Amino acid sequence: MRRGSAMSKNLFITGTGTDVGKTYVTGLILKKFKEHAQSAAYYKAAMSGNDRRGDGTLIPGDALHVRSVSGIDQPLEDMCPYIYETAVSPHLAARMEGNPVDLKRVLEQYDRLCRTYDYVTAEGSGGILCPLRFDEQKIQLEDFIKTRNLGCLIVADAGLGTINAVVLTAEYMKARGISIRGIIFNHYEEGNPLHEDNRFMCEHMTGVKVAACVKEGDRDLDIPFADLESLYVEGEIR
Repeated sequence: MRRGSAMSKNLFITGTGTDVGKTYVTGLILKKFKEHAQSAAYYKAAMSGNDRRGDGTLIPGDALHVRSVSGIDQPLEDMCPYIYETAVSPHLAARMEGNPVDLKRVLEQYDRLCRTYDYVTAEGSGGILCPLRFDEQKIQLEDFIKTRNLGCLIVADAGLGTINAVVLTAEYMKARGISIRGIIFNHYEEGNPLHEDNRFMCEHMTGVKVAACVKEGDRDLDIPFADLESLYVEGEIR
């Protein structure tokens, strides 16, 4: 829990697409904070593709994974206000299940975490363009990011096609005035010429540094804690 009166520092984790390893990387990030005895929380506005418990309630799978990997003791019910069973984009899952995202509720729950913990790591759904709601109201991930002035970390697969995916994601974010704090490559293979060139090219073409590379099966994030902490900036709490 929060120690002291300073404003929380925050970071938003986005990806170049679905299944690039955002939740896996986020779990390693939170583990690092736990190991350094920091007051840190996880947040995801909307989570789809979840299983049900025996009593019929939905299990927030990504939140459970992050908590299990990191060892943080944050209650699951504080991690995600909107949980869906259908494994599709949240805007479609919400429409199918009759539970649309309310941005006010998303922000209120996020702000409570920011008042309670020193560091809050928010994870997006899919890539940066994934809609949270698309009916009479239209809510994008960037509405949450920009309303709370969050800096972002891009998670990308280290393999073939990542130059295009990373550069397009970064250019979209820059055009929308979203701060990019760094890139993390997942499934990285040291000594693989493709992966090493992808790292060089993505840094060169975006002007954004690769903060860390995660190898298959890594249980720790290979980055000094001070460098990881420096990616977090004070956001806005209301």
